[in-house]
Amino acid sequence: MDEDRRQRYSRLRRMILLSMIGVPLILFILILGIGYHYFTISLETSTISSLKRMVEDHRQMIDAFLRERTADLEFVIHSNSFQELSDRDYLDRVFLNLQGESSAFIDLGVFNEGGIHVAYHGPFIKLVGRDYSKEPWLKEVLRKGSYISDVFLGYRKVPHFIIAVAREEDGMKWVLRATIDTQMFNEMVKKVRIGRTGEAYLINGEGTFQSERRSGEGLMDQDENISAYPGRHEGTRTLMLKNQIGVTFLCATTWLNQKDWCLVVRQEKSDAFSALRSASTIILLILIAGIAGIVASACFLTGCIIRRMEQMDKERDLLGAQLVRATGLAELGEMAAGFAHEINNPLQIIRSEQSLMEAIFAEMKEKGGLQETEDVKELEESMAQIALQVGRCALITQAILKFARKGEPVPREVDLRTFIPEVTRMIANKAGVNGIALREEISDATPVVHGDPAQLQQVLINLFNNALDAIIEKHRYSGGEITVGAKSRLDGSVEIWVRDNGSGISPENLPRIFTPFFTTKPVGKGAGLGLSVCYGIIDKMGGSMAVESEEGIGTTFTVSLPASP
Repeated sequence: MDEDRRQRYSRLRRMILLSMIGVPLILFILILGIGYHYFTISLETSTISSLKRMVEDHRQMIDAFLRERTADLEFVIHSNSFQELSDRDYLDRVFLNLQGESSAFIDLGVFNEGGIHVAYHGPFIKLVGRDYSKEPWLKEVLRKGSYISDVFLGYRKVPHFIIAVAREEDGMKWVLRATIDTQMFNEMVKKVRIGRTGEAYLINGEGTFQSERRSGEGLMDQDENISAYPGRHEGTRTLMLKNQIGVTFLCATTWLNQKDWCLVVRQEKSDAFSALRSASTIILLILIAGIAGIVASACFLTGCIIRRMEQMDKERDLLGAQLVRATGLAELGEMAAGFAHEINNPLQIIRSEQSLMEAIFAEMKEKGGLQETEDVKELEESMAQIALQVGRCALITQAILKFARKGEPVPREVDLRTFIPEVTRMIANKAGVNGIALREEISDATPVVHGDPAQLQQVLINLFNNALDAIIEKHRYSGGEITVGAKSRLDGSVEIWVRDNGSGISPENLPRIFTPFFTTKPVGKGAGLGLSVCYGIIDKMGGSMAVESEEGIGTTFTVSLPASP
């Protein structure tokens, strides 16, 4: 039986543990996963949006720079004649004015319609007189009116780019060209700083770098990812690219308005989404802590539940045993009532015979047939003792029958001044044998109460028995004392108390003293029903029961009943 119960507990433990871990864990992971998913989307969207705004702002700045420098040259060419600008001294003064507008210009040259470099201000003075008629940039500027070149080497053999504008004057076209400070332009393009690895650069339609890249590639090198970039497009686009060594980059591309150049801003993915990585670490820690918390809580609660179930099973077994004992006690009571009833018949015969013997003795004395001797006196005393003991037996059997009587309660007026002493006499012999003194403190003004005498007797006997057990537990066979009393109260009720100087009741047990089947006595000594039954009896009579106790000092039970009108 115990093995089966252990196996049942083991199965229950596994089922409860799996349920308490599985369900919360699935919900926890689901909620955390959904939250992480939307958090990731939100963070990625925010990062990409921020990158797009940065790229757009940077494109506008570069476009504005190129537009302003073109406008500067257009102002110069339309404000001065070819003849004036062909003069070197005059050109020097014009260049100084341009430098005042922007330090991005590093030289300035004038070209006639045939492509001859007629005037120049700058560090490459040997360029004067050279023929540029076959240069692509010259053809473009004469065709369009203004032109920004790609980075090229030219006669200088140094990577640079130019801005050129053309004007038609007196039927002749001529060109004003300026070289832009490549270093300054590079710094302007590269000054975007995003995290640890962010960089910005320009490429043309063929993928040739038009500005230096912070990660190392120089001007006119070829971008290895050119095939992955989207073609000419409006606005800003983002994409993920992996370089030759396997590093993934988040890239954003946009095309300039002033020149057919693509602005690329890129950042390593791990750097761009570092906040997501940090959040992922925190979420992972939360997940681990949550799983540990769920498992620990489930184990703890499962243990509590199983222990409670085991306790309930023990209490159920104990309850069954107590019910069996209570049933046995009830049957024993019925048997005792039967015995008392059967004993009454011989007692009545003995009483009759004793009365007959007394009558015969009296008659013999009257006739003088019986002398007053010592033997006769002893016989008379023996017959008187027989009468006394028969009376005592009759009282005991009547009390047993009264206590064991079944059926519906029969309430009537009960005078406690005579009723309590009658009940006390029922336990007087047991108290005397155990050296326990019985004291009565019954007020002469105690009112009559209305109730069933048998039930009230049951209550008092139960309280007396509990007091006897508590005193014997503490004092053994000397020093015990039980006091029973009754008096009227100011509210019109009657108070009955039974006080003992026994072992008392512990504070933790005191609140449960009237609970059914609760007992502090060892197994087999009590069913735990007495006080709960007494409480129910008094409650039906319209009264109440209370208890005061101090462990090691004693206990006082108080019964309050309404006085009879």
